[in-house]
Amino acid sequence: QVQLVESGGGLVQPGGSLRLSCAASGSIFSVNAMGWYRQAPGKQRDVVATITSGGSTNYTDSVKGRFTISRDNDKNTVYLQMNSLKPEDTAVYYCNAQIRRWSWSRQAGYWGQGTQVTVSS
Repeated sequence: QVQLVESGGGLVQPGGSLRLSCAASGSIFSVNAMGWYRQAPGKQRDVVATITSGGSTNYTDSVKGRFTISRDNDKNTVYLQMNSLKPEDTAVYYCNAQIRRWSWSRQAGYWGQGTQVTVSS
């Protein structure tokens, strides 16, 4: 079994900050790319930011300069620091990890349960 457990969501005023965390646990051989996605009501789930095991990052244009993705490979944990939050950032945020469970297996994608981020005054 593999679990991704997210934390850190909540209600914040416009211009505020939040830090999301997502820890992978269970039967894991290696964790490759990790990322954050979000889904607003009535919309599809879209990528926010991704990070490779080597630390290379990518961001969707709307969050560049405001959000920072990072990871701790020893803890199999990915973070999303969100600054200068806007109402349009309101969504359920999901983490994703590409995980190999055994040395001989192919990687597969796993999702966290989602954490609500609401930006409102």
